[in-house]
Amino acid sequence: MSALANSPSILEMPQEIKKSSGDKQGETTVERIKMAKSLKEKQNSDLEKVAFKRKAEGEEKPIGKKEAKIMELDSPLITMPLPHIPLKSIMDVEVKLVYVDEEDISYEFAQSFPFTGPRPIGRAAETAGPVPMSLSKVLPQIDKWLQVALKDASSCYRQKKYSVAAGQFRTALELCSKGAAMGKPFEASAADITSVASFIETKLVACYLRMRKPDLALNHAHRSIVLNPSYFRNHLRQATVFRCLERYSEAARSAMIADYMFWLCGGTEQSTSKLIKLYWQAMVEEAITRAESFSVMYTPFAAKIRPDKIEKVKEVFTKTHPAYVDYIYTDFQSFHVLPQTADWTPFPPQQYLLTLGFKNKDDGKFLEKVSSRKLPIFTEYKTPFGLLAREDTVRHMETMGKRILPILDFIRSTQLNGSFPTCSGVMEKLQYASLLSRQQRVKEQAQVVHHAMAELATIPYLQDLSKQEVELLQSLMADAVDTLEGRRDEKEHVWNTTQKVGRIEDFLYQLEDSFLKSKKLRTARRQKTKMKRLQAVQQN
Repeated sequence: MSALANSPSILEMPQEIKKSSGDKQGETTVERIKMAKSLKEKQNSDLEKVAFKRKAEGEEKPIGKKEAKIMELDSPLITMPLPHIPLKSIMDVEVKLVYVDEEDISYEFAQSFPFTGPRPIGRAAETAGPVPMSLSKVLPQIDKWLQVALKDASSCYRQKKYSVAAGQFRTALELCSKGAAMGKPFEASAADITSVASFIETKLVACYLRMRKPDLALNHAHRSIVLNPSYFRNHLRQATVFRCLERYSEAARSAMIADYMFWLCGGTEQSTSKLIKLYWQAMVEEAITRAESFSVMYTPFAAKIRPDKIEKVKEVFTKTHPAYVDYIYTDFQSFHVLPQTADWTPFPPQQYLLTLGFKNKDDGKFLEKVSSRKLPIFTEYKTPFGLLAREDTVRHMETMGKRILPILDFIRSTQLNGSFPTCSGVMEKLQYASLLSRQQRVKEQAQVVHHAMAELATIPYLQDLSKQEVELLQSLMADAVDTLEGRRDEKEHVWNTTQKVGRIEDFLYQLEDSFLKSKKLRTARRQKTKMKRLQAVQQN
């Protein structure tokens, strides 16, 4: 069902918490964006220093060798089956990285970055050493009663009393939400409070996973990321929850982000990164294997892609996947990275062109349409402002939930930073949540909104945003928080307004196409009439 071209082988947020941090969501988002930029600038600076050192010592690699590692579309396209990663290997990764529990309670803010400068929200990072003495003296102290509750909960967790531990972590979360997070609450920063809350949320995720209740862990996983998006374990635990729920495309994306965050925040242990990449690859392979409506092929490239090369890729795809050629879609919006060759140190890493083939041509046409529009829009509406009947709403919701969103989720499983908001998956999820709300499916709506919030909190770390995109991100986050609390009418949501604008845009395109077709027909009819008259004159 799938193939790699020239592929190398490898291996629910409580209201109290929201009140303490959500009211300043816009300011927090700006801080995250600034922090993400500082992290990227630091990484780029470090890379420049390494390159300068190599050049000074005469160790810089020849350009020819570097280009030799990158495969061009001119080379023969070879397809091969995906290697199978056994379940035991996946479980081993989870034991080493997901279910890990420290002997002594440590918090995400209790570790320092291996560089100087402003710290990220939550100060979450996997670092290469202990806290320096100069920093350990200024680390915030948590509330003593909260500390006791957390120690008891961690003790029960280590004794494998996961149900009891989950209850105690919930108690700790309640204490935290009531203002008992820090020893000096009036002097504590929002970052310190959210760090503690994120720590408790992620511990709840581990407990529920151990209890084999991933459905209960899902929202906690999302909230841990909203509170601290730069901590790689939060993303990896979310990936594990998705795996247990058999949502493999979303698990793959979470693992990919976990690996990128590990590198971005100073992680240096290659063994840890390899384990994360292995997990990422396993999830991608599982997603491809279980896909029924489409097939996929990744093609490595380095230079600009010419139209004749695209045709060559489509020819190879047609020969390899003859059952999926009703519509062949090539993703030009952004390029893809595979775990087999992912290396975040050189930018950009090895890039791949994604080609999808569909059994149902409507799915492919929809993707083509979405990628050519600036505003995401699902078109089932006859008129721009017309309301869907109940039956149409149900059908539209089923189409989005079972056919459209799964395809977008798969595309993003190897796409680190796509365009925002178009094809980012966030706006589409929020629009889907509106349909769930109309059907009174409150629990599912809350899960979708929580997931979208986690994506929104992570976006500033993955890509540079313009001023307009920052404002849009802040508005989406604020509306999402209000939605979970039921404080805003559905018609006022940013994503619904965007959808209306998208519908108008789509309607105008339809009018334009209709006008051009009718104009072409009128012109052809006039020419035909004129020819008949000329023939009649000639005969007379």
